Amino acid sequence: MNILILGATGFIGSVVAARLAADGHTVTGLGRSPARARLKQPAINWRPADLSHMTRPEDWDELLAGQHVVVNCAGALQDGLSDDLAATQTDAMLALYAAAQRSSPLIVQISARTVGAAGDLPFLATKRRADEALAASALHHLILRPALVLGRNAHGGSSLLRALAAFPLALPLVHAESPVETLSVDDVAEAVSRAVAGDLRGDIVLAADEVLTLADLVRLHRQWLGLPPARVFSLAPVLAKPVTWLADLSGLLGWRSPLRSTPMTVMSEGVRRSEAQSKLSATSAAATLTANPSGVQDLWFARLYLLKPLVISGLSAFWLLSGLIPLLALQKASAHFLPFMPAAAAMALTLVTFLIDIALGAAVLVRPLAKRALLGMLAVSLAYLTGGTLLEPALWLDPLGPLVKVLPSILLTLTALATLDER
Repeated sequence: MNILILGATGFIGSVVAARLAADGHTVTGLGRSPARARLKQPAINWRPADLSHMTRPEDWDELLAGQHVVVNCAGALQDGLSDDLAATQTDAMLALYAAAQRSSPLIVQISARTVGAAGDLPFLATKRRADEALAASALHHLILRPALVLGRNAHGGSSLLRALAAFPLALPLVHAESPVETLSVDDVAEAVSRAVAGDLRGDIVLAADEVLTLADLVRLHRQWLGLPPARVFSLAPVLAKPVTWLADLSGLLGWRSPLRSTPMTVMSEGVRRSEAQSKLSATSAAATLTANPSGVQDLWFARLYLLKPLVISGLSAFWLLSGLIPLLALQKASAHFLPFMPAAAAMALTLVTFLIDIALGAAVLVRPLAKRALLGMLAVSLAYLTGGTLLEPALWLDPLGPLVKVLPSILLTLTALATLDER
């Protein structure tokens, strides 16, 4: 069969795409930036597309031509610079359903449990509107509602689990006793494969027959990482509010932190189905982790995950302050250039360098600009080192080390570049 997968570059979508390709189907994968996915999975026909811009039925006509199945693995947790929930999870899906009426492909929607205290959040409300529209349509469909999905890779909430598990000495948790149901990402792929084969239709909750607390799940991941047991400290939710506020602010700048208010609200009531039993069997968390033994790269990832925002914000502060503080004494700062150029030129060059520092420090905080800002930091740092060495080599011996301090900044910038990718 010809199968179109939305969000095929994501955590769930990439596994579903690989499974369906292995089943012998012709798979077309949709993603915002599929260049790297094309290198990793060359057997899949990759197409770049942004669902938030595909809100009219005619936007789907070309993609749907000849497709027998459409699998929607796309989604976002919260509105921000990188995501528009209403456009991506509702408007684009309604346009898809309208366009699909002409060819009537099977629609498989990877959704979520959309009821409960968090049900009115935009994340779940937009999912619910799309689910209801699909259920009311005449299209053949399957709506899958998986619990917390675990796998060999990690993204979002599963990344945070690993990061918390790797915390040194103790495990500080908010909502430590909240119930959490899980399943393997391979269980989701198996359900989609069965739907394509014609075995599944309707609206199905998918979760293993076990309920863990968040603390149990973090301990399980700590064991998986090969770390010794650590005591869990249950923190009051109010203590997490400053972190959540900062995470929401980062979301407005394009960063998709799992510590934003939406996932924290969902976790406050737990991730648990309302039905007594799932209609499909699923793999327990322990079995999922045991089937995918961790390596040292997993430990590195877990330890670096929560350091990454500190590295980015630290670099931003360093460059912003490097530009702002000398502006308070601009004439004194320009004195370094006076032996080599007129006073007016020295003042202008000093002002330009400070403005460049400020611009780079601000730009690195904006996710779509971060990579270019980091590369700019490297280029400017090397220019400072080269210029300082040629014009005033004695700065290398300065007790305050103005040139020496650039070297650790370069290393920190390289670290930020190495950890910048989200998936």
